[in-house]
Amino acid sequence: MKAGIVGLPNVGKSTLFNCLSNAKAQSANFPFCTIEPNIGVVNVPDSRIAKLESMVNPERVMPATVEIVDIAGLVKGASKGEGLGNKFLANIRETDAIIHVLRCFDNPNIIHVEETIDPIRDKEIIDFELQLKDLETVDKRLEKVKRAAKTGDKEAILEQVTLMKLKEVLESGNSVRSLEFNEKEQLFVDEFQMITSKPVLYVCNVDEASAKEGNEYVNKVREAVKSENAEVIILAVATESDIAELEDYDEQQIFLEDIGLEEPGAARLIRAAYKLLNLQTYFTVGVKEVRAWTVFVGATAPQAAGVIHTDFEKGFIRAEVMQYDTFVEFGSEAKVKEAGKLGVEGKEYIVKDGDIMHFRFNV
Repeated sequence: MKAGIVGLPNVGKSTLFNCLSNAKAQSANFPFCTIEPNIGVVNVPDSRIAKLESMVNPERVMPATVEIVDIAGLVKGASKGEGLGNKFLANIRETDAIIHVLRCFDNPNIIHVEETIDPIRDKEIIDFELQLKDLETVDKRLEKVKRAAKTGDKEAILEQVTLMKLKEVLESGNSVRSLEFNEKEQLFVDEFQMITSKPVLYVCNVDEASAKEGNEYVNKVREAVKSENAEVIILAVATESDIAELEDYDEQQIFLEDIGLEEPGAARLIRAAYKLLNLQTYFTVGVKEVRAWTVFVGATAPQAAGVIHTDFEKGFIRAEVMQYDTFVEFGSEAKVKEAGKLGVEGKEYIVKDGDIMHFRFNV
């Protein structure tokens, strides 16, 4: 699962990516500095895994991860191939969610491709280009489907109805994610790979003084996106980058306290991206390894087992399950079992975030 960082050139995307992944993507004060997308595998901050480590003292610890992709900056006309438009749009289509970075700070020394600072205009430029690209996809598909629908093909008729619904919303200047679909329509939408159907998280890149409370630019963004059911995160990206450069934990904490933060904004962002991708964590706990595994919200016990190894899913017999809080309360699996708090679950069990699981299987 990948979350793609998008935005106009020079809004802080690559600096944010470096901060998140500790990869050193090239960042510079000119457009199109990023051409090929940079991909970073980022650990998901989770205090529970540190607690489990302290209790079990395992040989190794493996946190959950999420892939973050830094995609080239977009400009007006990208849907028609301007700038790196086609490349950008192909890269974003391959991601599962969008982290949209908006410049919400003034600095005359950092150029802006539109010359003035206006995060709402910047957002609308990208929305418009993505909507145009989706509209192009819809129109091409409609040409093919109309012919089949005329023959009375029921599947083609349903597809045509869904496409017309998409066409109407896109032509009105709205994104596909603003629509609700029934189960059949959703299957079509997933197949079409609509860019504007992807969930979005807005990151307001502010100056250091605005890192805690935000500023007027941030207030305007919140007002503009309130109907989108999207999260808005405030991040002083340049400051976060400076904090990430500090190797000493105590120095990082002093820096954070100075700007009024309890933890790096990057940690909040990674957790928000994880949630945006509809992901959750379960744990396996033992002296060899404490590990966080990633599954979709709603995954069954066999599907969770399959994340470890496909044989675990094929030969699934049962899962022994205890909640994280229960394990912490009793201190060990043996004591959880003694207290009658260890659940034995079958194939229908729906995994909960924080479950500690042990699988029985036979292949």
